[in-house]
Amino acid sequence: MIDPAGLVVEPVSIFLRELQAMGRSAATLRSYGMDLLRWWRFLHAVGVGWDRASRVEARDFSCWIGLTVKQRLQTSRPRAARWSSGVLGAPNPVTGKPGAGDGYAPASIAHSETVLRRFYDFHRDADSGPIVNPFPLDLGRRSRRAHAHHNPMQPWRPERVGRYRPTVPRRVPRAIPDDRFNELFAALSSNRDRALVAFWISTGVRASELLGVRRCDVHPGEQLISVVRKGSRAVQQVPASADAFVWLRLYQREQFGQGIPRGRRQPMWWTLRRPYRPLTYHAAHRMFERVNAALGADWTLHDLRHSAATRMAHDPQLSLTDVQWVLGHAHLTTTQLYVTPTQDEVVQAVQDHHARRARRRNDPPPPAPGYDPRSLAVLFGRT
Repeated sequence: MIDPAGLVVEPVSIFLRELQAMGRSAATLRSYGMDLLRWWRFLHAVGVGWDRASRVEARDFSCWIGLTVKQRLQTSRPRAARWSSGVLGAPNPVTGKPGAGDGYAPASIAHSETVLRRFYDFHRDADSGPIVNPFPLDLGRRSRRAHAHHNPMQPWRPERVGRYRPTVPRRVPRAIPDDRFNELFAALSSNRDRALVAFWISTGVRASELLGVRRCDVHPGEQLISVVRKGSRAVQQVPASADAFVWLRLYQREQFGQGIPRGRRQPMWWTLRRPYRPLTYHAAHRMFERVNAALGADWTLHDLRHSAATRMAHDPQLSLTDVQWVLGHAHLTTTQLYVTPTQDEVVQAVQDHHARRARRRNDPPPPAPGYDPRSLAVLFGRT
């Protein structure tokens, strides 16, 4: 990160090098850097140095980020600052997802608070920053460690960490229905895209994990692919469907004679246009956006992982621990989210409940012992 004079911001550079030495991925470093850039711009606007920031600036920043409009990529001159309406957009007619709105999501604000608190903790321990963290822990948590004396037999209890950390609502993973997935798959325009989606929906791996697969990581005879897990960076083999390998073979036949580099250690996925380059996450995301635009939907690449997890979790022949292993979850409680009924399933079950009660209300009660049901039906005119 550089300042307005074009010089490297040393406090941020040192902190990011520390994260890199700890084995954090490039995506994590970029995410931390964006949060620090937002904080640096706020301090520049109020005229306070990073090492002079107090809890007043931290409080004002937390209020500002919850009210301001989210800054997006701009191709023209910047617009004046505006306040967020705080109202979610209209639900998508195809997916039913609510609109993202024009402000920062609670999860983004919580992530920013965590990054800034760790940034000041690092410089406090290194004697290169203020001795008082502008983003303190919550008063009820300051004197003890998070999840102290946790019983491993009990689920993890959510604890409020930072004083300025907002409440993040719990989100139930949303899977793509089978009929909608068939429409989405039919809208794909190339065998490469069909192979990618087939692997995502059958393996449940993350988008970045599949895009990092090399040619030597594919084992068609065993129907396995090797991926590098996002968190642990461990290499794990996961099974895939036979259809995915069929689409992959069709894609490989199209690659022959096109000048794409060969070799077992070369990436599996490449761009379709010259000059040929390894397919990146942003290029795959743009491909999926074009398919969504054709269908009027707003599915994401991560929804394919949710869909694969939901399918496996609802299969009675698969145990939940098997699904946890395939998905690479550290805790079984994360995998249990996929057995939670969706909104459509709950609505349908409640409607069936009301229908059953209506049918029982229309049925006459059984007659008392000693009475003939046919005579009572004639007497009360039920025939």
